[in-house]
Amino acid sequence: MSTTIRAWIGLGANLGDAAAAIGRAVAAIGALPGTRLLRASSLYRSAPVQASGPDFLNAVVEVETGLSPQALLAHLLAIEAAAGRQRPYRNAPRTLDLDLLLALDATGPLCIDSPSLTLPHPALHQRAFVLAPLAEIAPGLAVPGHGDVAKLREACADQRIERVGPIAAPAGAADR
Repeated sequence: MSTTIRAWIGLGANLGDAAAAIGRAVAAIGALPGTRLLRASSLYRSAPVQASGPDFLNAVVEVETGLSPQALLAHLLAIEAAAGRQRPYRNAPRTLDLDLLLALDATGPLCIDSPSLTLPHPALHQRAFVLAPLAEIAPGLAVPGHGDVAKLREACADQRIERVGPIAAPAGAADR
């Protein structure tokens, strides 16, 4: 029997047309099997964290899915690969980065610590580029072991981030 989960996914890009890459990724996530896109944040611009390169565009989406967290992650990695994501070194600039941030099932938050997946995302509570868009769509959400998203966002007020506007639908999306 399949369990439905609610999950929050961080999106980021700082190479090529980052806004278009994020728009295409949102569409691809919404089209995953057994998955429904519930909310999408605005796009935010932020400086790279523990990395060099151009500023990032970031966003967060909330989905409801029948996929397991591991299966959802596998699909996210496939979407990254289709967008040309390469990993030449840790924190390299990227065409697309998709991170599974949090997941909840009917019993509450899912806490996973495996070689391939850690939930909640281990650095989520320290990064304004995730917390600002997450607080926009789920301000009352709590990060297990760390507290309320809106309060965590306030604690990262020294990190430069600016809202730049809505996520654009990919070209041809209205024609489908």
